[in-house]
Amino acid sequence: MSEGDSVGESIHGKPSVVAAFFTRVGQVYQSWLDKSTPFYAMRWVGTVLLAAVYMIRVYILQGWYIVTYALGIYHLNLFIAFLSPKVDPSMLDEDEGPSLPTKQNEEFRPFIRRLPEFKFWHSATKGIVIAMICTFFDAFNVPVFWPILVMYFIMLFCITMKRQIKHMVKYRYLPFTHGKRTYKEET
Repeated sequence: MSEGDSVGESIHGKPSVVAAFFTRVGQVYQSWLDKSTPFYAMRWVGTVLLAAVYMIRVYILQGWYIVTYALGIYHLNLFIAFLSPKVDPSMLDEDEGPSLPTKQNEEFRPFIRRLPEFKFWHSATKGIVIAMICTFFDAFNVPVFWPILVMYFIMLFCITMKRQIKHMVKYRYLPFTHGKRTYKEET
């Protein structure tokens, strides 16, 4: 490999100014993400406000319905992944169900999400930002009769959620902690 063959390096082997800039921007972005991790309520409030701004923009401009439909389908897929277990019980053998911990330091986790809450929030927010950026370009404003898209999305949502709820009932898992029995320590 000769000098400058790796990505982001100049001829002399030092990182280029552009690569150093984007590396620094990525580090600052990751730092802000790390700082926002414990504040889940504020993160979701910000995302809902961003979604409201997007919806108001689409309403005022009276267009970009295909972009909005794609955003809705993307959010539906994220939500289904959020509700689904990491290990699908339907794929396990009948005799190979969830097991109890066998070691002292092993933790028993009855439900682990396929898509964790933080990644769900992050992907949903990125999707809204990308959809918002798309509304600045007329190439994405495809003329379409929007009530058909709304009806199709409602049907898709109902069918998908019905299947997910049947799966949850069949394999007896609840993806939310609200309503689950808790045990207090006797000390």
